[in-house]
Amino acid sequence: MSRHTSLIRWVEETARLTKPDHIHWCTGSADEYQNFIQQMLKEKTLIELNQNTYPNCYLHRSHPSDVARTENLTFICTSKKEDAGPTNNWMNPKEAKEKVGKLFDGCMKGRTMYVIPYLMGPSGSRFSKVGVEITDSLYVAANMHIMARVGQVALNHLGNSDDFVPGLHSLGDLSPERRFIMHFPEEKLIWSIGSGYGGNALLGKKCFALRIASYMAKQEGWMAEHMLIIGLEDPSGNVTYMAAAFPSASGKTNLAMMIPALQDQGYKVWTVGDDIAWMYVDEAGQLRAINPEAGFFGVAPGTSSKTNPIAMQTVKKNTIFTNVALTPNNEPWWEKIGTEPMEGLIDWRGGAWKTAGEPAAHPNSRFTAPAGQCPSISPKWEDPKGVPISAIIFGSRRSHVVPLVTQAIDWQHGVFLGSSMGAETTAAATGTVGVVRRDPMAMLPFCGYHMADYFGHWLDMGKKMKNSPLIFRVNWFRKNDKGEFLWPGYGENIRVLKWILERVQGKGGSRETPIGISPALNAIDTSGLKLSSGAMDQLLHIDRDGWLAGAEAINEFYEKFGDRLPVELWQEHARLEERLSHAP
Repeated sequence: MSRHTSLIRWVEETARLTKPDHIHWCTGSADEYQNFIQQMLKEKTLIELNQNTYPNCYLHRSHPSDVARTENLTFICTSKKEDAGPTNNWMNPKEAKEKVGKLFDGCMKGRTMYVIPYLMGPSGSRFSKVGVEITDSLYVAANMHIMARVGQVALNHLGNSDDFVPGLHSLGDLSPERRFIMHFPEEKLIWSIGSGYGGNALLGKKCFALRIASYMAKQEGWMAEHMLIIGLEDPSGNVTYMAAAFPSASGKTNLAMMIPALQDQGYKVWTVGDDIAWMYVDEAGQLRAINPEAGFFGVAPGTSSKTNPIAMQTVKKNTIFTNVALTPNNEPWWEKIGTEPMEGLIDWRGGAWKTAGEPAAHPNSRFTAPAGQCPSISPKWEDPKGVPISAIIFGSRRSHVVPLVTQAIDWQHGVFLGSSMGAETTAAATGTVGVVRRDPMAMLPFCGYHMADYFGHWLDMGKKMKNSPLIFRVNWFRKNDKGEFLWPGYGENIRVLKWILERVQGKGGSRETPIGISPALNAIDTSGLKLSSGAMDQLLHIDRDGWLAGAEAINEFYEKFGDRLPVELWQEHARLEERLSHAP
């Protein structure tokens, strides 16, 4: 520890501010993790699940006011307000430190301060980065063991460098009135107080790996993206890697762990990551990606042996569940798990569940599980060089207008598709559910600087690549006039990925449309798939009037960014309107 002078100094300064009774430096060992578990069981902040059916699995219940990301209380603190941009909440760094610093003063009295050095990315990779989280939450310390590489591996990677991202977290009194998630990109600093929820408290996740890392990536010439990474193995045994951005709770984990419907043809999906991708252009001009995380923090409701059997196998051991329901047999339960609720079910608040009441599990209830135990984990998931990305997919939950799949004309057009995509909101963030909002690249809550500059960075990155990945837009959620889903989704999504793969390989039937390149008639493999009459026509139909209305909404969204919006995106917007105006 003697060589980590700046780290030790920061820990000592933080201890003087927060005044803990004890300080514990995390080693990341299995024994330490088990000690944390036993302590939480003793304190009754954790419930032991059925150890015969769910070995080393536990349930945590958070405060009812603390169940999702609080975007309204999440701030980007740059010295200039305009550098945070119109899509972020901004606070002056000096004001932020004065206001929130008072809340940290003495906040750990009577508690233990846990110092968690952690590595984001594979050990030995030049793309990996070190963070250090200080917290007074055992729940956070235990979850960080799962979500990152904790302890000596991080200190070894840090070496003699001072280049780490400090993050200070405290539960405080869990009051929403005293809850703040603060990011200081220019200092690479994170402060979070008043919340124990994952995205607000596990600072390596959204706070570091996206908000701070996106700012770092802009400065250093790489990309930090809210994307899963998969390897699609074709019948010849070749594996093609793809990255895909979906808003939270829109099927990212299901896609990342897909069991393909076309297994009999020889297709297989390998999981590299389910949520975040850090991407770099290598010496040969190839875009490569690593998964900076070591675990999965997945949404439980809707996960079942039908929708995601890989996830169900993954969470059968060594998993911490948060805000799910509890069966009389001490097993986790949530809506759409595949079994009916049974008598004696305990809801996520800890009370007897009533069928006429609210859901038994919170709609944003979660599981935290080690990535290494996922049955579909890729042999390359910890490759220090990362994996080569051949396709980038933007997906969002849209009931109408957006077709099943569209290919961008080129990189610039792909950036336009990603920058303008809208999504229907879900329970992963506080606020109204089901409202369409623009969520560029699924990064609206996670971009740590002005989003127009972020779009410009995407355009610049494309210029660095010798052969840039093809870009696609997908939508599994389109509905018919009766409100029924037209596409079965889940494992059947392989049929869309197959067409994407064929396009990467220079094959795959296609046709030009006003919004991009669409599959030709019968280009999507529907063999053995039972769809309603005319469903494929509806799924691929280009709704001209709907897109014209969408173009107006895009125009309104773009105007928020003023002169900072790259002119290339206005050009693409004009071209879209021009093509639509001449379309039948």
